[in-house]
Amino acid sequence: MDIKQLAPNEGKNLVIETPFGSYERYPVKTKIVMDGDDLVEILNECVKPYLEGDDMIFMSEKIVAISQGRAFPVDEIKPSKLANFLVKFVYKSPYGIGLGSPWTMELAVREVGKVKITACALVAGVCKLFGKRGVFYNMLGERVRAIDGPCDYTLPPYNTYAKMAPDKPNEVAKQLTKAMGGHKVIIIDANDIGVNILGKPDKKMNDEELAAIFKDNPLGQASQQTPIAIVRKISQ
Repeated sequence: MDIKQLAPNEGKNLVIETPFGSYERYPVKTKIVMDGDDLVEILNECVKPYLEGDDMIFMSEKIVAISQGRAFPVDEIKPSKLANFLVKFVYKSPYGIGLGSPWTMELAVREVGKVKITACALVAGVCKLFGKRGVFYNMLGERVRAIDGPCDYTLPPYNTYAKMAPDKPNEVAKQLTKAMGGHKVIIIDANDIGVNILGKPDKKMNDEELAAIFKDNPLGQASQQTPIAIVRKISQ
């Protein structure tokens, strides 16, 4: 199939220039991914017909987490006293909920445990006194940073869900890469603040290069339904 049929999302560019070269990013529309869906089947149906050469596949961590059953309706999440307490001290960012809700904070508590999250909160509180912010997220790591909550621009039913990070994302990336005949699958957490590489099939791959390719986040997970993109390097 002709990859030129895949148009960039509104307001996004097909091509990005990076210090590592120029890349085309073709967003791929999928069905609404649900708990238990087979990502290999989705890739075979929606992505594989367009692949050639050294194409890579960039996939939103959200659909990986959802397929693993790691997304939950907020009315089914019962925040603990600790979560309700800690959330009072979280900076509310205009770019996303993060841990700024009792539901997402509760998921963070479940992910790392009460002892670790309490210790990190104490250290972060001391650092705030000296004007240093972001310590809480940095200490807890990428798995907690990827936790997110409901928002208006997310496609239903996930506009009322909170989700955890994918489980074993590097292993998932390796499995999907093998299923795609060696085309590397990268699992990313991208938003208007930045890009985090959560899963990749080869630890030697350069995170800085991978993040640069998605610096402007060309995916769309609202009405666009494009949580996957085929990435093709432009020959110089």
